[in-house]
Amino acid sequence: MGRLRWQVVAAAAVGLALALEALPSALRWLRARRRRPQHEVLFFPSQVTCTEALLQAAGAGGAGPSGCRCSLPHGESSLSRLLRALLAARVSLELCLFAFSSPQLGRAVQLLHQRGVRVRVITDCDYMALKGSQIGLLRKAGIQVRHDQDLGYMHHKFAIVDKRVLITGSLNWTTQAIQNNRENVLIMEDADYVRLFLEEFEHIWEEFNPAKYTFFPQKKRSH
Repeated sequence: MGRLRWQVVAAAAVGLALALEALPSALRWLRARRRRPQHEVLFFPSQVTCTEALLQAAGAGGAGPSGCRCSLPHGESSLSRLLRALLAARVSLELCLFAFSSPQLGRAVQLLHQRGVRVRVITDCDYMALKGSQIGLLRKAGIQVRHDQDLGYMHHKFAIVDKRVLITGSLNWTTQAIQNNRENVLIMEDADYVRLFLEEFEHIWEEFNPAKYTFFPQKKRSH
């Protein structure tokens, strides 16, 4: 009888240990089910606000406010909300952008790279060479960049965060567009749309493989 009692106690202890071990995963699953998918629309031009505090906090691993005391307003803006959506990346970031010259967005991408996020960039070969482009700085930081060789423009403007959140719209990631143009950005957590844009990204990424570049195209033979 005593031996049976100990077996019951041991089985209960094992069951309790397994339940406690599974509890964090169960709680995460319940939170994920309760959390509403992200859907947000941003309109530009963006109000001019301070983004330095946000970028400094991201660089410090989110360890509290930076205490920036610049004269700019410190409220939210379309640019700061776009930055927050980008800086939420933990695993991967795919960027497919026609023009990219915004220093704030460029800095955010470099911070993600420094945190170990896998960043890949596709861009247009003509606009990446313009003065002020962030592409050269991203390459210098060790970020993978691929571009077209076609006569047409690589005119996409989208990003994919952690293969879960899609950021797309009319906005070129330039200071001119952010501060002066009438633009829109849609941030959406939708598996179907993310999958389609990710397939397009991977297709272009492979198409723009540098091993396929033609540096000395052969002339067509005359018959």
